[in-house]
Amino acid sequence: MGIWLFYTYGWVGPRLTLPPIGTFLRTPALRTDAEALLFSAKTFAAAMLAYHIALRIGLPRPSWAIITAYLVSQGSAGASISRGVYRMAGTLVGAAATVMILPTFVGEPIICSLVLAGWIGFCLFLSLLDRTPRAYAFVLAGYTASLIGFPGVAEPDAIFDTALVRVQEIGLGILCAVLIHRFVLPRPMTGQFLAKATATLRDARRLAGDVLRGETDPRQRADRHRLALDLLTLDGLATHLPYDPAIARPRRATLRHLHDRLARLLPLATEIEARLSAMCDDEALAALLHAIGQWIDAAPSPESDATAHHLIDRAHQLRATVYAEPAHEGRLQTGNLAGHLAELVGLLHEGDLLGRELANARPARNRTPRFGGMSATGYVHHRDPLMAARAAIGATLGILAGCLFWIWSAWPDGGLAVSVLGVTCALFGNVDAPAPNVRKYMLGSLYGVVLSLAYSFVILPRVTDFPTLVAVLAPPFLWGGSLQARPATAYMALGITLTIPILSGLGAQYSGDLADALNGSVALFVATAFGAASMTLLQTVPADAAIDRLLRLSRRDVARRARGHGPAEAGWTSLMVDRTALLLPRLAASKRSRPDTLDAMLRHLRIGHAAAGLHRALAPATGEIDQQARQLLGALAEGWANGRDGDADALTALDQRLETLIARIAADADEGRWRLVDPLLDLRFALAAAAATDPKRAA
Repeated sequence: MGIWLFYTYGWVGPRLTLPPIGTFLRTPALRTDAEALLFSAKTFAAAMLAYHIALRIGLPRPSWAIITAYLVSQGSAGASISRGVYRMAGTLVGAAATVMILPTFVGEPIICSLVLAGWIGFCLFLSLLDRTPRAYAFVLAGYTASLIGFPGVAEPDAIFDTALVRVQEIGLGILCAVLIHRFVLPRPMTGQFLAKATATLRDARRLAGDVLRGETDPRQRADRHRLALDLLTLDGLATHLPYDPAIARPRRATLRHLHDRLARLLPLATEIEARLSAMCDDEALAALLHAIGQWIDAAPSPESDATAHHLIDRAHQLRATVYAEPAHEGRLQTGNLAGHLAELVGLLHEGDLLGRELANARPARNRTPRFGGMSATGYVHHRDPLMAARAAIGATLGILAGCLFWIWSAWPDGGLAVSVLGVTCALFGNVDAPAPNVRKYMLGSLYGVVLSLAYSFVILPRVTDFPTLVAVLAPPFLWGGSLQARPATAYMALGITLTIPILSGLGAQYSGDLADALNGSVALFVATAFGAASMTLLQTVPADAAIDRLLRLSRRDVARRARGHGPAEAGWTSLMVDRTALLLPRLAASKRSRPDTLDAMLRHLRIGHAAAGLHRALAPATGEIDQQARQLLGALAEGWANGRDGDADALTALDQRLETLIARIAADADEGRWRLVDPLLDLRFALAAAAATDPKRAA
């Protein structure tokens, strides 16, 4: 021991004390390594427990229990339990579908292949539409049909027994993984969610402070765009919370309220930034901005609640004072900005209250929302049936092509190869460019094949008891588990942990066959390579094409909102925030300007918000000004329905019509007209950004 300390740390004298282990774990890299090792050890224990039970009860393919334990295991107890539930549901549906398909089309291999491939594609279609962790159930429904169905074509009479056994083996792996991650040093999902929510609220408060100080550097813009991705991450974590073993979990209504407030903050920050850049000197407004900035910079606390209410009332009072004076355009933007500042303070304040609710796991007393009412929408996912159908049809055609080659060539291991092909298309088909992930999986499979051959014909023949078997299996599985815990190497880890149990022949007794192992390895690599090629040709969507489609759909929805259709305000905001989050990974693979593209999406959000607000304000009125505003909305809808932002001439004409309407309202003594001022100003500022005009023209 002393020699090890000498070579590791040098001489450890009597005056030198080593820091406690907690000091080392405060380093992010070491903490990540420790968490990965703990996850790997727990997952390996779950896999070996499932393997041992499968051997004791006589299941024919206990390796499936090992594979399932690794597929189900996640970094937290809640995620592992939810994934186990989704996998079990998908497995049952997939097994039932296979039992119905194979006997029905026995003797018709081409039709049977078409139906199985179509089922896998249909399940992929549903998973792409769901876009939540629940989509894993749809993936497994197709995945299971591929694993059971194609190898079972040779023995269709035994398909029911095969499906029943597979369900038992998979259910055993799920049960062991859930038990280990739930009761052995569990890592609750609730703690991760609360930490992320607290950090997001803190970032939102900093973002608001930066906007009020006029800081518009690239870092501030990046923070604003990253808020959309943070909300998507929070939604993914929240999906697992109902399964979390924590005693106190956040209420679903609280989560929805929090999301609505943070989502609205994203476009509101841009609205305030645009108005501040066009502001003239105003002492009352400057004093209000200073007071709000001080409140934001101070740490949120229960004592600051009264200050927040005072600032909101002060902003409303300034707005009312400005609108009550003899109106002229130079003052209208002051009142409009004051209204947005009141909303900003209200959203941040309600975010603080909701953060306390999350921490305490119970509703705060006397919380009366000032903005958005008591109802909440929560996260709204962008769903694109056309793109989902494109990916599903591509997967179906790729699997069908593999089946035709298998039938034509009469390849003895073709069933195994096509089943791997189906798994590849189902498992990796949920992204625009699946091939890079498939290549990572192939690299892991290469490691897995080499290790499997070494174990099958060098190590396992010398193993005589189960404890020794566990000991010799530990190194590769612990290595694979630690890779699985890191997102960058998760796909490579799948190749390792899925390949070793199957090719090593981990059954009730040793049955190493070099020819079978080599044939299985060839089938694995041929199927995976063919899957990568077919997915590149039939399922890959170029990043620029995906970006253009998101922007085109957003422009179409802006036109719909100008006509008075589409979701309510909270739903519209959440949908556009989700689209902004979807842009971020695609822009990383594109050469187009990241800030400009993200700003374009936020601009669509602002225009749609203002157009819908103006449409609502016009609903009960029939005066001349109201008719002109309706005609303006019609022109806006017509210009944006064609999928373009509009040319410079059209935007200039809209701006002139807005200017005329605002001037007429300012000169009109009818107080009822003031309801149109805010949406008209919001629309003019948003269109000015679209035309890249001087923001001061939007006053």
